Amino acid sequence: MSERSAVKSALKAQRIETPSWGYGNSGTRFKVFAQPGVPRDPFEKLADAAQVHAVTGVAPKVSLHIPWDRVEDYAELAAHAHGLGVEIGAVNANVFQDDDYKLGSVTHPDAHVRRKAVDHLLECVDIMDATGSRDLKLWFSDGTNYPGQDDIAARQGRLAEALAEVYARLGDTQRILLEYKLFEPAFYTMDVPDWGTAFAHCLTLGPKAQVVVDTGHHAPGTNIEFIVAFLLREGKLGGFDFNSRFYADDDLMAGAADPFQLFRIMHEVAKNGGLDARTGVAFMLDQCHNIEAKIPAVIRSVMNVQEATAKALLVDLDALGAAQQSGDVLAANAVLMDAFATDVRPLLAEVREETGLNPDPLAAYRATGWAEKTAAERVGGEQAGWGA
Repeated sequence: MSERSAVKSALKAQRIETPSWGYGNSGTRFKVFAQPGVPRDPFEKLADAAQVHAVTGVAPKVSLHIPWDRVEDYAELAAHAHGLGVEIGAVNANVFQDDDYKLGSVTHPDAHVRRKAVDHLLECVDIMDATGSRDLKLWFSDGTNYPGQDDIAARQGRLAEALAEVYARLGDTQRILLEYKLFEPAFYTMDVPDWGTAFAHCLTLGPKAQVVVDTGHHAPGTNIEFIVAFLLREGKLGGFDFNSRFYADDDLMAGAADPFQLFRIMHEVAKNGGLDARTGVAFMLDQCHNIEAKIPAVIRSVMNVQEATAKALLVDLDALGAAQQSGDVLAANAVLMDAFATDVRPLLAEVREETGLNPDPLAAYRATGWAEKTAAERVGGEQAGWGA
């Protein structure tokens, strides 16, 4: 197989998971901007996600968020997804939008609140069973705002106890993906503030617990690709929440603010075997489209991840290794810069055409008239959104 053929094969095999909440209304802390045609329930969210997969060919999985996506019959929801040509991906727990969680959920000082939170996490595993989901994605808003507010070490013990109970409930093919975040909504301490904390808890739990890297959850200047390389080396990189940021957790379209960073991350992924399906790395989007149209924004994000991946696959690893071994700093850097500077859009157009797709996914979507159709039909009811 030629190098070009190998790159194209890898691009055809790539899968990018889209978020159900990316199709609903969202906004800032101050305002949610409603859009016409927004889904009113999880079934309509899946229908929108199916449009993304239909024009990109690489987005067959859709993450759920509970209780935002709660339904009476999850087997029915999974069957509905299959009928649309997609499937249920990760199940995301929500233990941050209830009044009881003001001082924390699984790390709350009150055992009754902790019990409520853990029961919700166990409910999410039940939903995984019903939908065929592999991944339970856990992000905790737990933390403190003031020195002395709570016992930092004790909160870590409560967190470990909760994670252990949920871990014991997992099936053989299921896993926990533990997400971290430097700050927000807590500002003095977050209980899972960084990859090291998440990594330590996952090591203690066992092989069915891995770290998920949200690209917006780091201090400015953090070398995310180092984190990715380290976690891959240790077999603990479970997945990504791709988005983009200028300042903090902006949740902009993936690759919109810093495409070079996305390329550098995907270089480490590609070089260290992370594109191999056997590693289990889940490439997920986690974004809130506040002012732009929902489906086109998701499509653009998928395309941006594909472009970064294509450039990463074009890195001349032999030349890079030789330059690194000889200590030729400029030559090594030039290898990466040459790959990043490559226009991979014609290559991706070929890949799409070879799989029977329109080479321009956005044009293909516009041609369907889906936006106009849903705007006319989705009238009445309550639009889906995260309730800000």
